[in-house]
Amino acid sequence: MNYSKIPAPCFVLEKRLLRQNLELMERIQKASGANIILALKGFSFWHTFPFVKQYLAGATASSLYEAKLIHEEMGVKAHTYSAAYFPEDFIEIMNNSSHLTFNSISQYQHYYPEVVAYNATNGTNISCGIRVNPEYSDVETDLYNPALPGSRLGQMIEGFEVFNGNLPEGIEGLHFHTLCESSADSLEQLIINFEKRFGHFLPQLKWINMGGGHLMTRKGYDVEKLINLLKTFKEKHKVEVILEPGSAVAWQIGVLIGRVLDMVNSRGIETLLLDVSFTAHMPDTLEMPYRPTIVGASSIIIEGKPTYRIGGSSCLAGDYLMEYSFEEPVKIGDRIVFEDMMHYTTVKSTMFNGVYHPIMAIWEEDDSLNIVREFGYEDYKNRMG
Repeated sequence: MNYSKIPAPCFVLEKRLLRQNLELMERIQKASGANIILALKGFSFWHTFPFVKQYLAGATASSLYEAKLIHEEMGVKAHTYSAAYFPEDFIEIMNNSSHLTFNSISQYQHYYPEVVAYNATNGTNISCGIRVNPEYSDVETDLYNPALPGSRLGQMIEGFEVFNGNLPEGIEGLHFHTLCESSADSLEQLIINFEKRFGHFLPQLKWINMGGGHLMTRKGYDVEKLINLLKTFKEKHKVEVILEPGSAVAWQIGVLIGRVLDMVNSRGIETLLLDVSFTAHMPDTLEMPYRPTIVGASSIIIEGKPTYRIGGSSCLAGDYLMEYSFEEPVKIGDRIVFEDMMHYTTVKSTMFNGVYHPIMAIWEEDDSLNIVREFGYEDYKNRMG
């Protein structure tokens, strides 16, 4: 990819790299018998959905808008889960969903009569499930850990006690999701904890959704172990197995390109001011936090190398990253390229402070640049009315 030919600021997806990730996932599906579906909360660049559909078994939504986007742009109905469904949306949710997962038994009991009536009227067979909390996660950042004590996400095992070893009528699946960019070893421990608490329900079920956080496209991930875990679980329990990664689909398939607008020296600390914003365009760098990779720079300070803080374009005081060392001195007008910026970053981006939203583009496999969306003043204005 020739960065100099790309306008800035710009998110650029490299389609060749997306294909590589999807081909690996397709191999995992075939070898394990599991179904892998795209989680829109991690990657919702819908211009690629017809391409993704060639490899994956569908997609999962967490809201009405995501479910509609899946149905409209991928041509399939969504596996939908919401922490709490909006009653005014529920009919439309059913219109766009093949599976509905409820966060609690109380939500399920409230809405199940509507699902029964909808299926009878429309000749459909929406499959219902409940999200459960296996009380295991290896996620170290509390913000991303759904298994912490007191978590609002997923039904605890004691909630099922009133059913005397059975599931509520009509439940066909259970869903759990407690991983985040995790390994196959983490999934193995998660399955052990799930079976310990909820395994007695498995003979009553048609499907198990193991959620996301399976970073199977990361270098060094034990793909063969993942295949064996999924295949063994499926054969042992005679259920359909579903995984719904988001970041793994879009892992290392694109960049965010910005420009240096100014350089500010404050008592020996030199900061590059860019036309992109960490709080608006890369919020996980501040929330998680993590250090993104910058092309041509080191996130570890190297003595004697040109070293700069990286500042965003908003007026938030904390809109910056601590120092990076560069191979060469940076000048106003230079490009700064942040790697691995297509998962979560694009779906979380905002126009806070009225900052420009980066262009959305695809670097096609024939080495042409396809600009699919540019944003302007009306996009900012229309958010408010």
